[in-house]
Amino acid sequence: MNFRFVDVIDILLVTIVIYNAIKLMRETRAGQLVKGIIVVLCVWILATTAHLYMTTTLLTFVIQYGLVCLVVLFQPELRSALEKMGRGKVSGGLRSIFSVRASEEEEQQEQLRRGILAVVEACDGMSRTKTGALIVFERATKLGDIVDTGTVIEAVPSVPIICNVFFNKAPLHDGAMVMRDGMLYAAGCILPLTKRNNDVAIELGTRHRAAIGMSENSDAVVVVVSEETGQISIALGGTITRNYTRESLQNELNNLLLNQDTSKNKSTFFASIRRPKNEK
Repeated sequence: MNFRFVDVIDILLVTIVIYNAIKLMRETRAGQLVKGIIVVLCVWILATTAHLYMTTTLLTFVIQYGLVCLVVLFQPELRSALEKMGRGKVSGGLRSIFSVRASEEEEQQEQLRRGILAVVEACDGMSRTKTGALIVFERATKLGDIVDTGTVIEAVPSVPIICNVFFNKAPLHDGAMVMRDGMLYAAGCILPLTKRNNDVAIELGTRHRAAIGMSENSDAVVVVVSEETGQISIALGGTITRNYTRESLQNELNNLLLNQDTSKNKSTFFASIRRPKNEK
């Protein structure tokens, strides 16, 4: 009889929190850490029941400072979750309040379109010559920490420049190239490797694992050209898809990067709970 409409909202909010907490644990190593925490709690309950004074005191002390410990242990997972929330619909609406004028948006779109075309043509050529390449398209998540590991270039992208960067005798060819707003912003950058080693096909090398790792930690679109096979791949949201041709690569990059509402991409906070699987 005392059930109110606000109670429905309260239940829905708690459901969403629990749902996304489970999703976070399933998709990251947080699940293993939670199991360890449950073991500690079970031992504490048993020690309290059995009146084990020293054990209970020690575990009580640990649990009292557990919140700080959780923040430290789950720092990568919490950061990833907050970044995904930041790319959600609410933040997208806030960004639109401060959006640039239509003419500036059109200019940015045209610049991005030229950058995509240059990357596609360069990747097509490097695929034929089996030149390894790793190109990161920055989106909503800024990659300043990744840029700091390389060399800032800030150049208008072109096929000769991109191919020269990845020429196997060039000093920056081993790292990744970062594209920002359609510009070639930095090169020789170091990307984090994926931690889901068991889910990655064994024939994929370090470039592909770095591409997957980068896509796990941000909403970036990462293009890879294999040095062994010349095969072109795209990593997004922790998933890698392969065997792109020049035409399919350009279509995919256009769909992902041009006129996109970041709240609708598949790495949003309220995406499906299904665990993404890397293509074998």
